[in-house]
Amino acid sequence: MTKDLNNKLPIPEDVKKLKKIFEERVGLGVSFDLGVRSIKVLKKHIQLYYVNGLTDTEFIIEILKELVLLNDTERLSSKVYEVIENRIVNQSVEKVKTVDEMVDQVLSGLIAIVIEGEGEAIIVDVRSYPGRQPMEPDTEKVVRGSRDGYVENIIVNTALTRRRIRDERLRFEIMQIGERSKTDVAIGYIKGVANPDLIETIKKELKAIDVDGITMADKTIEEFLLKQGYNPFPLVRYTERADVGSIHLLEGHVLIYIDTSPSVMVTPATFFHHVQHAEEYRQAPAVGTFIRWIRFLGILASLFLLPLWYLFAIEPTFLPENIDFIGPNKHTHIPLILQLFIADMGIEFLRIAAIHTPTPLATAMGLIAAVLIGQIAVDVGLFVPEVILYVSVASIGTYATPSYELSVANKIVRVILLLLVAFFKLPGLMIGSTLFIIYLAHIRALNAPYLWPFIPFNPQAISHVLIRRTVPGSLIRPSIVHPRDRFRQPPE
Repeated sequence: MTKDLNNKLPIPEDVKKLKKIFEERVGLGVSFDLGVRSIKVLKKHIQLYYVNGLTDTEFIIEILKELVLLNDTERLSSKVYEVIENRIVNQSVEKVKTVDEMVDQVLSGLIAIVIEGEGEAIIVDVRSYPGRQPMEPDTEKVVRGSRDGYVENIIVNTALTRRRIRDERLRFEIMQIGERSKTDVAIGYIKGVANPDLIETIKKELKAIDVDGITMADKTIEEFLLKQGYNPFPLVRYTERADVGSIHLLEGHVLIYIDTSPSVMVTPATFFHHVQHAEEYRQAPAVGTFIRWIRFLGILASLFLLPLWYLFAIEPTFLPENIDFIGPNKHTHIPLILQLFIADMGIEFLRIAAIHTPTPLATAMGLIAAVLIGQIAVDVGLFVPEVILYVSVASIGTYATPSYELSVANKIVRVILLLLVAFFKLPGLMIGSTLFIIYLAHIRALNAPYLWPFIPFNPQAISHVLIRRTVPGSLIRPSIVHPRDRFRQPPE
């Protein structure tokens, strides 16, 4: 959110007045982490404003040493401002003329140096944000490949991308969003590859966000950017892997980096972007294709296995004779549909409990769930064994889905299909599946059809979805992003 510069308070030339403004507006003297260091250089009063915890103390000490040494090495001069500016030993220095800009920079972790008699402040970047080092993300592990991933520091995240794409046309445009949080948000793209209309659309939507803060970072941005509402399906792809983010940049996508978030948003994204994984590209093409097909089977099982099995269980006449064993072999007093919902809900309980359970206890919890709850529930007649089997297979398919957001959305669809089968049997499954596909087909994420390249159908692109192509065989960038440069390699 930006303000009109004409309405901002100019920096007073009297440093005592500036200190009073900081005490009244920012809480100087009340907030223990906000500080000011006053010194005298060449008979001029100098103030240095900083926030403990967001700055590197060693850099501040070095700058103060250089300023204090001016009293011994420089003659009295009217050009004190120029002398001090020239002695600041830092690679990132800029000037601001308003108190509002100065406060924003100080609260972001930079320091502000103010000189008596000057209406400007010198802003020096000495940020040192607390955070962890790049490590492999838990949600996108690979057998082979890099072990570094994005972290909560936007500077580190853009650096990880720069390390992989050393192109002079790689751009990172930064802005601040949130009237109170003032969160740094950067748009990453490759000039000459990414679609300029897409870039401008994203920038316009981001600048239009009017909210007090985005402390939930990327998810808040997604809801503002794509007007998601109660649509459960993810409209952008999240990744914590720097190599995945970089390959999407090379394809012509636009990435959105949000400070404090280890996930980077890939835009635009279709349904099929959420069913691919980095592991497929770290193996031979044949192996990658095999892994992809197994994953597709798992995703289909997470959606349709339970509704299909329940349909065959209540309508055994639909089964051919050679597979008529499908269905419950014994009966209980609890309706089959209720058993499915209870078991599926139990799996969801375990998933949520696993998130909140310390790692050393997670294994014990799994054993309790599998041995005690599952087996005893079958022995006492609460569940028929087939219910436990098929609910477990469907859950494994859910966990095999690369995108966590998509897996949860698919689970919601599975519950709806089960209800439709319970009420309407075969017509319910057919109508529900058709409505599901129609619903996905009508979704457009940043003007990109969600089911592309299936709907609208693109034979060449669908072959890339089904088969992991070799890198030398991938000559053209995906048309869904409308890249300015279509060819990834020189055409033959």
